[in-house]
Amino acid sequence: MVRLTPALALGAGLAGLGYASLIERNMFRLRRRDVPVLPDGARPIRVLHISDAHLTPGRHKLMSWIRSLDALDPDLVVNTGDSIAHAAAVRYFLGSLGPLLDRPGVFVYGSNDLYSPVPKNPARYLWRTSADDHSRNVPDLPWAELGAGMTAGGWLDLNNRRGRIKAGELDIEVAGVHDSHIRRERYEQVAGATDVGADLRLGIMHSPEPRVLDRFAADGYDLLLAGHTHGGQICRPLRGALGTNCGIEPARVSGLHRHPAADEPAHDGRRAWLHVSAGLGTSPWAPARFCCPPEATLLTLVPADSTRGEA
Repeated sequence: MVRLTPALALGAGLAGLGYASLIERNMFRLRRRDVPVLPDGARPIRVLHISDAHLTPGRHKLMSWIRSLDALDPDLVVNTGDSIAHAAAVRYFLGSLGPLLDRPGVFVYGSNDLYSPVPKNPARYLWRTSADDHSRNVPDLPWAELGAGMTAGGWLDLNNRRGRIKAGELDIEVAGVHDSHIRRERYEQVAGATDVGADLRLGIMHSPEPRVLDRFAADGYDLLLAGHTHGGQICRPLRGALGTNCGIEPARVSGLHRHPAADEPAHDGRRAWLHVSAGLGTSPWAPARFCCPPEATLLTLVPADSTRGEA
């Protein structure tokens, strides 16, 4: 057995940190999932879900990768927030979206679209969340400029709003809330039963807080999309996330699931599909990912009676 001396332990730790911050943080990947959520006979559509870019002006690899996603030819783009992490990043983020802004799209904000990131011990997320970090702060990032840039491209602002959008051949009812992680959601402004005449009903949020997921599901939304968790960001090999930095459990820290979960009671028997993105970036003060590469997801929505699985 090899004895792990302090020098070896230090070397292994530095090597792991270098890998997490220099290599895996830039190992962008595209996930593909099918979601059986459309009416019978409907033509499938492609939904590109992006989240948590936390963009700063120097992240050129990330900008280039985001811009390349237009080649996927999505019918709809959903941005679930935390797009910027620097006061000068708005024009870089909008430039990264590029031709994606010419496609139908919707967005909500995350807390880091409003507040500049600050140094903090990332390990504290093992015993608490960041929900109160900005409770006494005044927003200091150009969130309004960010939103204006996306709405100028035709995307719908869904921060505590409902709306309608056409994607592919589908008439889609959409609703969203501002960041529930810092309690800026005002669900009462979008509350109410969904329109059964719509082809599809989407609920959009930044943080997958169960209290908000419950209300979307109870109101009849078919598919819920969220980000915020970074997939755990620093994960254990083969064992997954240590925490989620929100109310959702580690088993649903990222990927496609049902809400309520299969072992939980459902309101009037209604269960929505839930997709949580592990996100594209990190806080500039915690620039590392381990066993959790940055990602975007192309969701192919197919009829509910489809037998297609993961793409």
